[in-house]
Amino acid sequence: MEYAKNILETIGNTPLVKINKITKELPCLVLSKYETFNPGNSVKDRMALVMIEDAEADGRLKPGGTIIEGTSGNTGMGLALAAIVKGYKCIFVLSDKQSKEKMDILEAVGAEVVVCPTAVEPTDPRSYYSVSKRLAEETPNSWYVNQYDNPSNTKAHYESTGPEIWRQTDGKITHFVVGVGTGGTISGVGKYLKEQNPDIKIWGIDTYGSVFKKYHETGIFDENEIYPYVTEGIGEDILPKNVDFDIIDGFTKVTDKDAAVYTQRLAKEEGMFLGNSAGAAVKGLLQLKEHFTKDDVVVVLFHDHGSRYVGKMFNNNWMRKMGYID
Repeated sequence: MEYAKNILETIGNTPLVKINKITKELPCLVLSKYETFNPGNSVKDRMALVMIEDAEADGRLKPGGTIIEGTSGNTGMGLALAAIVKGYKCIFVLSDKQSKEKMDILEAVGAEVVVCPTAVEPTDPRSYYSVSKRLAEETPNSWYVNQYDNPSNTKAHYESTGPEIWRQTDGKITHFVVGVGTGGTISGVGKYLKEQNPDIKIWGIDTYGSVFKKYHETGIFDENEIYPYVTEGIGEDILPKNVDFDIIDGFTKVTDKDAAVYTQRLAKEEGMFLGNSAGAAVKGLLQLKEHFTKDDVVVVLFHDHGSRYVGKMFNNNWMRKMGYID
């Protein structure tokens, strides 16, 4: 008989799926690393489990403890699934721009959810970074995950996602494209792929209102670039330690409107029911057209599932209200 001993054993080994219609203007083969096949429907399941296992191993997370984290929703889901299997409590802090579906899903798997305002400085005591840290200090027997600076985040993708992509493309991958938030995925996958072939190009997808692209190109952290934006799961107003800028070859920025419109297009033209960052990633891919040739094999990673955005990017009333469709 073939079966997993628990739900955590089903994490990883997600398929590569060819994109056919939206990318037909590109000369190359475009494959998506389809991370919604993980049990929590996102790429974050991978690093959530590794971060917990590493914290258990060195004593930061003790039996019966409480896991506390600031999350845009997906890391929380991965942590919650592992916590259920392993016997921990969870408190997750989200910013108020995250979809209601993400908050409801976290509560559905037994987590406590705290919501904070988006439009405040990272150092503001009301920010989701500050509230997460404060709760960790106040809660007995708790562990603050800190996915932004936790090296186990990058390690998870170096050990699993990168090797899977290399194996599935038979080493023929030439470009890896992915939205950047905490930086764990791009840094872990990028490090592994460049060790196999230094000529592989690693491209990050950023959003307007985020600091990554300018910092990568100039070394300047420009606070004037920072403003609230709608796109979920990518971009930052801080520089997470998990973003290894030396591994990244370049960034392209995608507007909120394009990210939302292309999220809908992936569903309607490819049958790919995916999250907001997938729309940003595929539009960013099209913006990089001049970098690809007919012999290239481009892998774009899709982070999460469309079910988390049915009240937003998949709701035409919301799309009209935002001015994204007529």
